[in-house]
Amino acid sequence: MEQKLLEIQNLTKVYTLGSVISRIHITAVDNVCFDVKPAEIFALAGESGCGKTTTAKIVLGFEEATSGTILHNGKVEDRKQKAWRTEGIQAIFQDPFATFNPLKTVDSYFFDTVRNFRLTENRRTAIEIINQKLHAVGLSYEEFAGRYPNEFSGGQLQRISIARALMTNPRLLIADEPVSMVDASLRMAIVNLFKTLRDDLGVSVLYITHDLATAYYVCDRIAIMFRGNIVEMGTVEQVLMQPRHPYTRLLRESIPEADPHKRWQTTVNLSELEHEEYLRVGCKFAGRCPNVMEICKRQVPADITIDDVLVKCHLYSESPQAEPAAAGAHR
Repeated sequence: MEQKLLEIQNLTKVYTLGSVISRIHITAVDNVCFDVKPAEIFALAGESGCGKTTTAKIVLGFEEATSGTILHNGKVEDRKQKAWRTEGIQAIFQDPFATFNPLKTVDSYFFDTVRNFRLTENRRTAIEIINQKLHAVGLSYEEFAGRYPNEFSGGQLQRISIARALMTNPRLLIADEPVSMVDASLRMAIVNLFKTLRDDLGVSVLYITHDLATAYYVCDRIAIMFRGNIVEMGTVEQVLMQPRHPYTRLLRESIPEADPHKRWQTTVNLSELEHEEYLRVGCKFAGRCPNVMEICKRQVPADITIDDVLVKCHLYSESPQAEPAAAGAHR
């Protein structure tokens, strides 16, 4: 049986909006299932508002799920014991400058981690541990000791954030849009760092992104989310090079190419569509889908597996090559 470091089963998060008289329920995460294997980079990808960050917050314990199960190494998470979420899982956030207090030196955060997790009581040993983690991200203790966040570039500060996350020797990093606020010239250095951590240290990464180009470069498998649903999931080669779901195709076609003669479609105004799509009966993507059918407007599509790729789309429900996925199993 294949080992799974993290397994998400039927995860659902419902938010209630409005007053008592005009209350509506938004299902931000809708029956989501996926798993992350040891030494794997797994991407949750999609546009803003698709539910990927909410999913990450639930895994980290920042949000409570409405329903669903989270398993670590095959064991159901005990909410009363947070050791896994404080040691086994660490987070890397989008804005490295918001991660650190501008009035505190960055090295103070590392020494706080040493004390809080009782890694050592000896300052010299603490510096050795800190230096080891900094070396893993291409920095050294001498480069950052006594300096404030504004003395670093965005790329340097994001690498420092990763080094800080490595202090507890986590098995899983949750990286939420880790390169979206880093200069384009430095993005590849950060994503290459994730590859190095996977290959050299065996660290797994749950990579949250809207950037399919970096996801294709760095990830092993990918799940495409739309309005709280995983609509397609498989290896990055299968999903991004041979997309089956119409939404995945739309995302794939939105990646700019070096063609000055190509005319790009106007960006969709998501603020006008978001509530409508979340509340839509049937397929959430029906209002934008070029292949929409009548059944899409009234019935939620089943999860279909085709050549080990999960696709949530009525286009494949009658396909002789498709077979329904097992209930609750997105594999």
